[in-house]
Amino acid sequence: MKLPVKILFFLAAAAAIAGCKSSKYHDPELTAAFAETETGAENSAELQPGEVSGSGISVSDVPSSESPLSEPQAFGEDSDRENGTGGAETEETEIGTNSLNSDTLSSARILFAGDILFSDHVLNAYEKAGSITGVLDEGYLNDISSADYFVANEEFPFSSRGQAAPDKQYTFRLPEEKVSMMNELGVDLVTLANNHALDFGTDALLDTCSTLDGAGILHVGAGANSEEARKPRIVELNGIRVGFIGASRVIPVASWTAGSSTPGMLTAYDDTLLRQTIEETRPLCDYLIVYLHWGVERAEMPVDHQTTLGRRCIDAGADLVIGSHPHVLQGLEYYDGKPIVYSLGNFIFGSSIPKTMLLELTLEEDSDTAPFNASLRLIPGTSSAGYTRKLTDAGEIANFYQYIESISFDISIGENGTVAPRT
Repeated sequence: MKLPVKILFFLAAAAAIAGCKSSKYHDPELTAAFAETETGAENSAELQPGEVSGSGISVSDVPSSESPLSEPQAFGEDSDRENGTGGAETEETEIGTNSLNSDTLSSARILFAGDILFSDHVLNAYEKAGSITGVLDEGYLNDISSADYFVANEEFPFSSRGQAAPDKQYTFRLPEEKVSMMNELGVDLVTLANNHALDFGTDALLDTCSTLDGAGILHVGAGANSEEARKPRIVELNGIRVGFIGASRVIPVASWTAGSSTPGMLTAYDDTLLRQTIEETRPLCDYLIVYLHWGVERAEMPVDHQTTLGRRCIDAGADLVIGSHPHVLQGLEYYDGKPIVYSLGNFIFGSSIPKTMLLELTLEEDSDTAPFNASLRLIPGTSSAGYTRKLTDAGEIANFYQYIESISFDISIGENGTVAPRT
């Protein structure tokens, strides 16, 4: 990712591991347990406007309804960043204007991937090639390098500590040094809100957070406590403030939910806290994205809790909702004019992924509309033996678009993969 030098976005990559197998993840009794847990003491936690992080504005919390929202702090000039002063006082007005007075209108391109599992197949492909080119083809790597930001779902801990979660069919982890592969991939931010982040316990989750921090990779959806798990990340991309929130509706036991003083993740079996976080983050950014772990494995159509939760997130203030967990692609819909992408499936995972894709979001400032035009484009691909490649055959690409249209809701896909509501 190459971003304007003055805000020093030199972020690196992230990767992820995914896979989840158990009907108990959708157990109504577990849902009830979450409803009781999440409407308890954690719901009273107040959020505060964020502080400047090494790579963007990190909203550590969002104020409650009694605490008025304020403008997020801004980046300082390069010299201020290097000296650690941040430059918030001098740059706050500039970030708020978002370059609207400039003759050049701002734009930003963000790519999203689904689940990334560095399985044995992937690791073998990497070792054979000696670099990430054995895992991802040149076409996709070029797409990533030319974008302004790249986001993915990481479903594994970086750690050598902890014991595998009991009674869980699949548990994953990678040693901390493997984060270098994530840097090679070029991912800037990951969501950790999923059913594998605590496969090896809370120590492993904390190791994951510190490893990602050390690699310059932002993360959402999980942390040392509920305050950290709720924490949105807001990054400035070419003058556009983009917010990210992560949450999961798929975890094996209720204790994986972050508490006031216990590590875990933001969960959405009861969506009260998630919607509160969305509502309070909305004024802090120009465009807000919620990445959710939800649904039923191998189902190509979303289930009721996905459509209900996705729309509730839009109602709360999200501009785009993206899903993962089913391991297959699911369709899209526009609700109240805003897109819900129900599942991006697996991107880098294992031996065979017949259909995969990157989702491209383009934000373009428009002097005649408020505040941005947002467009989506699908970049289709496939994967085998740990190697994911972009489709190049015109017939295969056309068939891919037709398939996505067939499992979506009143959308159309143009020849170049651009998605729009069907009129």
